[in-house]
Amino acid sequence: MGNVFGGGEQSLCLSNGGTEVFIDVLMLAVSELADDEWDFRFAGLLALQDQNVMGRGCVGFDLRDIAWGTTSRRRARSKAFVLRTTALALNRHRWSDLGYEPPYAQQYLHQFQDMVEGYVPTGDTERTDVFPGVENCVPASCVRHRILSALPHWEGCFLCVR
Repeated sequence: MGNVFGGGEQSLCLSNGGTEVFIDVLMLAVSELADDEWDFRFAGLLALQDQNVMGRGCVGFDLRDIAWGTTSRRRARSKAFVLRTTALALNRHRWSDLGYEPPYAQQYLHQFQDMVEGYVPTGDTERTDVFPGVENCVPASCVRHRILSALPHWEGCFLCVR
């Protein structure tokens, strides 16, 4: 059983363990960079990929399901944020906090980066069943680990619950 992250014509198919690593390194990066409402919504989407909460083999998203923005300027800003987040993760930002060496994380991140770079967002889908709305964006940060989390809805960030 695995999970799929789609991007138009491309997709990133990951095992459950691969998904965990991919989301963990992206959460470390998004927690550092998020400073806009849309950023926190994207962080919420990543938090929803936590298989310890959602179930193993039950996560994934497609770039087409993200509400990138209603204007071309907003869509470009949102896409740039995802690429900056991915680039920071590729630079191994806070990987030492993981407590393990993620051997394939850079490969997954490069593939995701290629998907995002090649994807052209159009319109605003506003599929809040996939992309969290403002009311469901990541509301808190774990004080101990400085990682965005769905606290108080979940017990803690991904490092707290492992």
